[in-house]
Amino acid sequence: MRSRRSPSSSSHRSARPRHVAVAGVAVLAATLSACSDGGSGGDSKAAEKPKVSVNLTGDKARAGVPVTVRLTTGDTRLKDVAVADAEGTKLAGEVAADGRTWTSARRAAPGTSYSVRAVTDKGGEAKRSFRTAAPEQVNKVTITPGSNLKTVGVGQPLSIVFDHPVTNKAEVEKHLEVSTSNNTTGSWGWIKNYDGKDRVDWRPEKYWKSGTKVRLDAQLNGIDSGERGGWFVRDYDTAVTVGRDQVVKVDLDRKTATLTRDGRAVRTVPMSAGTPGGEKASWGGTSVLMSKEGTINMRSETVGLGDSYNKMVDYSMRLTWSGMYAHAAPWNAAFFGNTNHSSGCVGMSTSNASWLYGQVQVGDPFEVSGSGSKGVPDPGNGYGEWNLSWADWQGRSAVR
Repeated sequence: MRSRRSPSSSSHRSARPRHVAVAGVAVLAATLSACSDGGSGGDSKAAEKPKVSVNLTGDKARAGVPVTVRLTTGDTRLKDVAVADAEGTKLAGEVAADGRTWTSARRAAPGTSYSVRAVTDKGGEAKRSFRTAAPEQVNKVTITPGSNLKTVGVGQPLSIVFDHPVTNKAEVEKHLEVSTSNNTTGSWGWIKNYDGKDRVDWRPEKYWKSGTKVRLDAQLNGIDSGERGGWFVRDYDTAVTVGRDQVVKVDLDRKTATLTRDGRAVRTVPMSAGTPGGEKASWGGTSVLMSKEGTINMRSETVGLGDSYNKMVDYSMRLTWSGMYAHAAPWNAAFFGNTNHSSGCVGMSTSNASWLYGQVQVGDPFEVSGSGSKGVPDPGNGYGEWNLSWADWQGRSAVR
């Protein structure tokens, strides 16, 4: 089911082209052959030679505008028009009600060769080709979840990080369509990724329902991302299914972590979180499990804590870009269940960490409550958008 088309819905498409076609006009002519009268002996009459104009010509035609094919003379009508790139991919389009004009629904992409074939209702045919100017800069994207992740938890947003700045945010957002199997309400929101790059995420109003099928269709080919950003030269898509309804509830006051499934507690384990009162405190609020990284080397200098530790850590579950994890911490066993005394992570015994690691899914929310946290992470520090109200998140959409 396609979602509603509004800033707070799960579907956005381009409304009207931002650019106006200004490239030269090419005239295409084709001869309509006279048909035999089947042996009646009458003279054949040459049919009118239709003239057809195309708004894009040459080998440096303007990109980012629709292709328009127009009949300029004669009493014929356009029956069919095909505009295709060198790989045979066609631009969809429609003939106007008067039969005189055909316009593509998509825009001509930069650095692309196109062939045009126009057929009239009297059998005439005209052909032409053109190539759009090459882009000075290409803007590429990274989409999460990617094709290697088919099932996610109920807190996982759709996330797009751009290689270059996006100043035409509304134009880009209009070409990002989210469809769901149950008409989930959601919204795009623009944020800065932790590395400073432009990023846009789509999150539901509330956590996803288990079993929801989600698809992102980013029809960006031929869209200009704006000043210093460059052009998009391809489309992107990804699809994912929402898995078990799970949430990990971390209680800083009780020093426990509880895995809930379908709203019911599955198991509670003792833990020790970050030392309150400084940079070693844990983040509060809601973070989303970004990745299950197994055994990794954790070094304190990478998170601005000097040379206080350098350890190989098992069952590592990343919660933020800034380095907050849930993981095994056997060296901290004396503090499990009674004292928050870590460098910001949620540590537990090796056996409990192993169990939790085997249960959680990428995209599961970790809800951290209680006293002693250092606030909530920025939306771009992992997937921190769940710490914003629904109204505030909708306000980050560029489409009003």
